[in-house]
Amino acid sequence: MIVGVLLAAGASTRMGRPKALLSAGGESFIAGGIRRLWSACDRVVVVLGADAARIRRTTGREFEALMGAGRLTRDLAQARDPEVHHLEARFVVHRAWTRGMLSSARAGLREALRGGPEAVLVLPVDHPSVRPRTIVALGRSLRAALASGRAPRDRARLAVAVIPRFRRRRGHPIAISPALARAVCADAGAADLSDALRRNARQVGYIDVSDAGVVRNRNTPRD
Repeated sequence: MIVGVLLAAGASTRMGRPKALLSAGGESFIAGGIRRLWSACDRVVVVLGADAARIRRTTGREFEALMGAGRLTRDLAQARDPEVHHLEARFVVHRAWTRGMLSSARAGLREALRGGPEAVLVLPVDHPSVRPRTIVALGRSLRAALASGRAPRDRARLAVAVIPRFRRRRGHPIAISPALARAVCADAGAADLSDALRRNARQVGYIDVSDAGVVRNRNTPRD
């Protein structure tokens, strides 16, 4: 099982309104992020912080509308894993969201690890243009890296990350092994998420993609 973590806890001060509720392609960033992660994950942990109650309430209404239109049924039918029988989104309110993205990522990773996943995909909500096939490719690549010539006990201890790259620029989402997720959660000395990955990953792989969405983050109304 692969678990997705969607980071949507920030205050969006440069944007001037919650990024999670902005629209792209006829749906909010947060709904789109959840549905894109569902292309490889049957469970998505959504980390909220600033304005959490309004975002959760609005997202709930949006998903009710999607369900009524039959779009969530199609999501399940298109799930890549034949063992996936349902799709889940779990909201976690991170009270210490003002500490930054790394703090929110740790909150999401801790919740994701509760289910004993084989991999975790971390996506910031301000990357609404990432293609589902990129997310699927990242999950497959990490699974292959963990399975290659290793005993199950060794796989469980391997701290591995797989990162998409567009025209030599690193982007999101990031696929990480459970061992690396645990190390990131425990590393009190890391400055940010990238630093935590550098400090703790024993192996980092890259996938070169034609998906510009991996490097396009929406921080201001002009982005």
